[in-house]
Amino acid sequence: MEQKYRVVVVGCGGMANSWVEYAKKRPDTEIVALVDIKEEFAQAMADRQELSCPLFTDVEQAVQATNANLVFDVTIPASHYAVSSTAMKLGCDVFGEKPLAETMEQCNELVALADSTGSRHAIMQNRRYDPGIRALREMIEDGSIGKPGYIGADFFLAPHFGGFRDAMDSPLLLDMAIHTFDQARLIVGADPVSVYCQEFNPAGSWYAGNAAAICIFEMSDGSVFCYRGSWCAEGAPTTWEASWRITGEKGTAIWDGASAPYAEVIAEGDQTGKFMKSYEVIKADLKSYANTFHHGCLDEMFLSLEEGRPAETNSRDNRLSMAMVLAALESAKQGRKISIAEFIGVE
Repeated sequence: MEQKYRVVVVGCGGMANSWVEYAKKRPDTEIVALVDIKEEFAQAMADRQELSCPLFTDVEQAVQATNANLVFDVTIPASHYAVSSTAMKLGCDVFGEKPLAETMEQCNELVALADSTGSRHAIMQNRRYDPGIRALREMIEDGSIGKPGYIGADFFLAPHFGGFRDAMDSPLLLDMAIHTFDQARLIVGADPVSVYCQEFNPAGSWYAGNAAAICIFEMSDGSVFCYRGSWCAEGAPTTWEASWRITGEKGTAIWDGASAPYAEVIAEGDQTGKFMKSYEVIKADLKSYANTFHHGCLDEMFLSLEEGRPAETNSRDNRLSMAMVLAALESAKQGRKISIAEFIGVE
């Protein structure tokens, strides 16, 4: 039986292994080409993954030669715009690594191109597909704590990467913060309205650029999301999923990014006149999923094609998470609050 999805994998670095391993497990999917600007990288991937497909250094040639209908864009961020736009113009759907693109203008153009071509374009936001964050989202959706008023995320780690991150101007905001920003949107089901950001480089930092930031976002549901983060915070680290506190009308939800979320809410019964009210604990229900993180996100992307609908992380939606990053950088640069709608600049 002919496979339904004929995939060209563009970018054959380490990250692509997870994408290839996932595709190989799908009976309806065939990897028909590997593309990398260095053909030896594509050959190494073919050898490592035991693939016999042709190798290319150009995505357009690969798509045309193989009659592909789906492109995995696993290239570096600077190449996302060129690869994704070329693939969509050739009639392919595109699943890409984050970020959507490097600039707001490029993000807007990719969203418009997906609309005009009818191609599906979805972005990898793997942290959405963690059982803990899904359980936390369900607690909020179920009204356990009432209407949220404040969302706080603390992200404090000290990874000694070496390489390009150590030399970036804004390593935390540009390379990592989109995960936490996207998580906030998922958890409370709201979008950003404005942002004020101050980024800085703390004492002891080994990064050339600003490795820490404080961001205050006004959200569309009237709540405020506060992000506090550092990539040079030695000692007492948070998880990579951040440490969360969401306060609502009836209580507070907590998630440390690793264990199951829980909430403390006002206990039932008459508490009239009490200075500090009594609370009861609500434990989240952690569900089991066939796949999580990268493969969980790919499950959703393929399911969206099957069902003929936009993926949860489609480019139009993901543009809002990317706007949070880029507008935060602009706020830090200008020293003022930035309107997200005005920053995106489209209707």
